[in-house]
Amino acid sequence: MQVSPNQLSAHLEKGLRSLYVLHGDEPLLVQEAADAIRARARAQGFTERTVFTVAGAHFDWAEVLASGASMGLFGDRQLVEVRIPSGKPGKEGSAALQQLAERSADSPDVLTLVSLPRLDKATKSSAWFEALEGAGVGMAFETVERAALPTWIAQRMANQGQRVEPGEAGQRCLHFFADKVEGNLLAAHQEIQKLALLYPEGELTQSQVESAVLDVARFNVFKLTEAALAGQTARVQRMLEGLQAEGVAAVLVHHTLAEDIRNLKRVKDAVLAGRPLPMALREWRIWGVKERLFERIVPGMSATTVDRLLWAAHQVDGIVKGLRQSTWPHDPWQALQRLAMMLTRQCRPR
Repeated sequence: MQVSPNQLSAHLEKGLRSLYVLHGDEPLLVQEAADAIRARARAQGFTERTVFTVAGAHFDWAEVLASGASMGLFGDRQLVEVRIPSGKPGKEGSAALQQLAERSADSPDVLTLVSLPRLDKATKSSAWFEALEGAGVGMAFETVERAALPTWIAQRMANQGQRVEPGEAGQRCLHFFADKVEGNLLAAHQEIQKLALLYPEGELTQSQVESAVLDVARFNVFKLTEAALAGQTARVQRMLEGLQAEGVAAVLVHHTLAEDIRNLKRVKDAVLAGRPLPMALREWRIWGVKERLFERIVPGMSATTVDRLLWAAHQVDGIVKGLRQSTWPHDPWQALQRLAMMLTRQCRPR
């Protein structure tokens, strides 16, 4: 059984299930959901809590099974938490998790909470994960993307009785806030809480928000290429500066940009050879956000433009490895900025 994170409160009002599986790459959201389940469990008499963190090949799964199978020291109801940071329980763990799932329906005095990172498709299709979701409640916590971040911030502010100005001024304020905390949801949560400490409930001006919110944004190279493919010039510039400041290797940034340019070349060549665009995207494993971006970009980008981008990526490959190119900046990050902007300009919506 799957439950949306937004439905958790309503679900808990109806009563607890004996097994919950939380998975996703937003630690803040996973932690908040786990806290809500723990609070409801305590209210219903689950006063004994045991936590297991699966680490290493020699983890003792027998101890997990024994914990859930035995009554608490004083006959209390038990909360058993199993945290698997790698998302890979191994052969022994797979069998143990399936056993936990099987007996969960017959153990009303034991509540099991399994926490996992973001899972790939193969893991979600594994026998142990399907057994857990089939016997209990599964909840997936997806990344809050940049486009959804202003709304997320506004909702969190509303929960503490605060709001931004109405109209365009308020939207500018929320986008400013989102720029400062992008990629760092836990820090975003802390900055929102700070507003509640600094200002009373009610409407906040942009100057109040700007004076309070720190720049705690964190970027990764994969989001950089998505921003470039979306044609977001200012965001690409800001992300490049952030990646450089965080000490990310220029070689890694180039590799990610170049791989998307190579994929543009592959898909464009396939389309020119007569294959339908959806088929070409599947062949080269272009999924999710990038699939939608490629669907917009590829038809309107000429083969000559793609070749020019590919040659530029080849030039920058040498620069980030210490070679000089006569028509390019010698500094790797300046060269990366020029390459990223070339790609971004060609991908702007027309």
